Amino acid sequence: MEFSEKVSALSTKVQNQREMTQTEEAAKTAFVMPFIATVLGYDVFDPREVVPEFTADVGVKKGEKVDYAIMRDNEVQMLIECKKSNGTLTIENASQLYRYFSVTNARIAVLTNGVEYQFYTDLDAPNRMDSRPFMVLDLGDVDESLLPELRKLTKSSFDLNSVIDAAEKLKYIGAIKRTLAEQFQEPEDEWVKFFAGRVYDGSFTKRAREQFTPLVQEAASTFLDDQVNIRLKKALETTRPQSDSASIDSAEVAEEDLVRGTGIETTLEELEGYQVVKAIACSEVKPQRIAQRDSKSYFAILLDDNNRKPIARLHFNAKSKKYLGTFDAEKNETRHPLGSIDEIYLHADKIREAVRAHLE
Repeated sequence: MEFSEKVSALSTKVQNQREMTQTEEAAKTAFVMPFIATVLGYDVFDPREVVPEFTADVGVKKGEKVDYAIMRDNEVQMLIECKKSNGTLTIENASQLYRYFSVTNARIAVLTNGVEYQFYTDLDAPNRMDSRPFMVLDLGDVDESLLPELRKLTKSSFDLNSVIDAAEKLKYIGAIKRTLAEQFQEPEDEWVKFFAGRVYDGSFTKRAREQFTPLVQEAASTFLDDQVNIRLKKALETTRPQSDSASIDSAEVAEEDLVRGTGIETTLEELEGYQVVKAIACSEVKPQRIAQRDSKSYFAILLDDNNRKPIARLHFNAKSKKYLGTFDAEKNETRHPLGSIDEIYLHADKIREAVRAHLE
């Protein structure tokens, strides 16, 4: 599996099992150990790579333990402290990480509840863990822009210097993004005052604050919606193939009901599903060979923009249920119900087999 697929598969597992994982030990077994093993690529059963219940005496503190230590060349590289999955992570949860960080060679500390992973280093002072994480990975809602940095911490691509070099930028960008999200949801007075001052000439009185607070909140929500629509429009323009009527067999078009026009609406979910299928299929062929065609009844994903080379179909038009259609060597379609877009990754093997069948 590709690295992004591994993260996505674990994200799906977390979303499906989070409600049933109530204790710290359950979070370790269900989420944290698979994260260390499948995402980071370390052998959780080899003490040369992963030491559970890592112990080191720290001053007057004797026998304290950190849940996991990731080892490389007999040196501690990462420390991981776990909490229960339904608990909120706070810096107060990281007291053991603070102490261990200063007495080991570790430059990366991770505080997690199995769903959220907070990554810390020592940007503010050498050998002293920062009070704020430089990267926060939420498996309940994965920010794919973080995956290249996360990959640098994997066993096969471990690049500590590169991570540390990028940590400061990540730290502040992440903090700003979280602040923006908070202000968009519940704007503070200073935030409201800032925008009101750009459009309103009067004094920022209590009445003005009460008037502009919901206006700023609504404007922020509308702005985000507009940005989504712009991205959707651009995606449609760049991914919709420019059809050449002379090169498309009319019988094929009729057979597949791929006539574009009134009644065909490409949705954001279909485009997201297309990107997932494309990411999977790219392990077999170049991405330029993966094309899409929308129709009234389904969204087709094709090899070489040839509807005689189907890779998958997205049946997303029904309101109640969504299906992924996959194909065998004889081009027979099998529909698989989907609870979320991410579940497409569960059928990655069938998608790859469909691509390979067209290459033979």
